[in-house]
Amino acid sequence: MIPNATPAPHAALPGWRSILYVPVNVARFVEKAPRAGADAIQLDLEDSIAPEAKDDARALVRDTARRLAAAGAQVLVRINRPLAMAVRDIEAAVGPDVRALSLTKVASPDHVRLLAEVVDECEARQGLPSGHTRLVVMIETPQAFEAMREIAGASPRIVGMSLGAEDFALECGFTVGEDTLLLPKQMMVIAARAAGVMPIGYLGTVVDFTDEQAFGDMVRRSRNFGFDAATCIHPRQVPIVNRAYGVSPDEAARARRLVDEGARQLAAGRGAFQLDGKMVDAPLVERAKRVLARHEAFGVPA
Repeated sequence: MIPNATPAPHAALPGWRSILYVPVNVARFVEKAPRAGADAIQLDLEDSIAPEAKDDARALVRDTARRLAAAGAQVLVRINRPLAMAVRDIEAAVGPDVRALSLTKVASPDHVRLLAEVVDECEARQGLPSGHTRLVVMIETPQAFEAMREIAGASPRIVGMSLGAEDFALECGFTVGEDTLLLPKQMMVIAARAAGVMPIGYLGTVVDFTDEQAFGDMVRRSRNFGFDAATCIHPRQVPIVNRAYGVSPDEAARARRLVDEGARQLAAGRGAFQLDGKMVDAPLVERAKRVLARHEAFGVPA
């Protein structure tokens, strides 16, 4: 056992709205990535990398992460599923410039704990602070879906959870669409909230990035369903996600007015009150406080 290898629970969640996927072995994409305005950049070692190119891609991770971090980016790395490949990916990725790993096709809580132990060892070898490397767990099978709540709580390293639409739909035998994904995606959001981690994703899928109007509509609906952040497969998606998952000045102003009025009413001994012809009580005031907290992190220009 690595001494002091487990990070403290309930660590602050990262400030992400948008996470831009970048194949680590495509230099022109890597160079352009910091200019996209994403809150985080996810270097991919999985689906975008051909099997015969995996070793070369791993060799690029450390230097690429260093350059992106120097440009101000928060860097994640998406790793492969087969255990032997996952271990090699973790050994290549863990370092001072990588904030988190995305674990694909998570099978069970024990699977997460096993990979977290590998991360423990890699951090210890490099002299990194325990818990430096956070985890995002990706639910992509019906078996993992049934254990979402336990998976999300399997390690204090976990800061987020997502449901991989394409793989999950394939394994479940249904087509990919917002209507077919609505129930499992909403259940994933609830499981993430129950575990105290970020729900990451959309109601639909990011595969079609050419129809920006339809994509924007879907992202706004997704925010209403409780998602905190989402991945982007093209730089054009980043500003759309940032606007939808951020807070506009108008939204912040409304929230501030509600919070201020709530404080005045509470001081007068009233827990519920009317504002603009609508009944307001404690949950609505708390929601407004959360909007303001998010605005402080992600204020969106008008």
